[in-house]
Formats: sequence, C-alpha cells, structure tokens
Amino acid sequence: MLAARSAEDLDKIVAEIRAEGGVADAVTVDLADRASVRSAVARAGDLHGRLDGAFNNGAAIQRPGPLDTTGDEEIDEQFAVNFRGHWVAMNAEAALMRAGGGGAIVNTSSIGSRRANPALPAYGAMKRALNSITETAAVTWAAQGIRVNGITPGGTATEMIEAWEAATPGVKARITTSVPLGRMADPAEVAEVAAWLLSDRSSMVTGAVIPVDGGAGA
Repeated sequence: MLAARSAEDLDKIVAEIRAEGGVADAVTVDLADRASVRSAVARAGDLHGRLDGAFNNGAAIQRPGPLDTTGDEEIDEQFAVNFRGHWVAMNAEAALMRAGGGGAIVNTSSIGSRRANPALPAYGAMKRALNSITETAAVTWAAQGIRVNGITPGGTATEMIEAWEAATPGVKARITTSVPLGRMADPAEVAEVAAWLLSDRSSMVTGAVIPVDGGAGA
C-alpha cells in the first residue's frame, strides 16, 4: 500500500509493481491532516486484513533561516507534518499490527535531529522529537510484538534538497564536503536500510535510530 500527496506519481509506481507481477494499491495522504492519515492506514487493513510493516517517510521542509526568524506558521507546519503526522500514523499502524500479532515500523528522521541545526531549527527540533517517540514506542509496544526503529539520513539526492539549494545556493556543495564518503546518498541506499529494518532479518533490532549519512555524523 503506497501513500503520498501526488496521485499521479503513485499511479506510476503501482503500475510498475503490477507489471512485474507484484501486488500494489495506493491512496493519497496529507500528513498534516489526522483524518487523512488514519484513513490511509485503515485502507491497508481494508484491502489486506492486516499490516505487517510500515515505513513513515514523510516530511515538510522549512524555509532556511535562524531561530529568531522562524515564524509561528512554520513551526506549526513542522509540528503538524514532521511530528504529529508520524504520531498519528504510528498509533493507527500499531492498532492494525496488534490485531495481526505484531509488525515493524520505521520512521525517517534526519541527521539534523542529532546535533544543533542553526539553518533549520524547527525541522531539527521536530525530527529530534520523532526520535524520542520512536524509542518510546519501541519500549512500549515490544511486548506486543511490534518493533519500532528510525533512520537518520544525511544529504540525500531528493526534491527536498533541490528546494533547499534553490533557497540557499551552494548548500549541496557544502553537504557533499561534509560527508566522509564524498557524496550524497541515492534515495535507494536509504530505502535499503529501511527495508532491512522492516524485515525479519532485523528481528532483534528495536528502539534504534540508525544513521544513513556516509559518516557525516561521526
């Protein structure tokens, strides 16, 4: 079950999966809308009767700028999408997983949650809060067979980075310079870590927040 804001992009991926013989469906979702999040999770239950794994990979970027120029509206958006949206999703997902005997949840945080984040203070703060509820959920739901982990990607070649570059030219070069491996990650490299955490191969891993940053946070 795929969920994102753009129905057009989702339909393309669903078609590709089905063409390869896989099973896929999609639903649009707005992480800032609690009812939309709950509806998207419920759709998976309606179609399949269970939920074994969930990858919560949504985020909203803030306008780069220091703490004292970050406005109330930006903080509200960061809270609604980057924290509350995940909180709502996790609880809805866990309810389905309990009914099926357990499951695994992976949340995408950010390297910006692990240290001071002068350029994106609200974003970093909400992602750090996400790390906290990831760890808390792991401990709270362990006895119910639900594992909860997080990943903290560093610079990754996504639309979000392109938007940041447009707002602050040169940021991609600065990020690349800060990575010991000397490059930004491909999104597929981040997805591989999430896929491992969702699989039974990581059956003893819960409450972890794993860096996927090419050594930038070391």
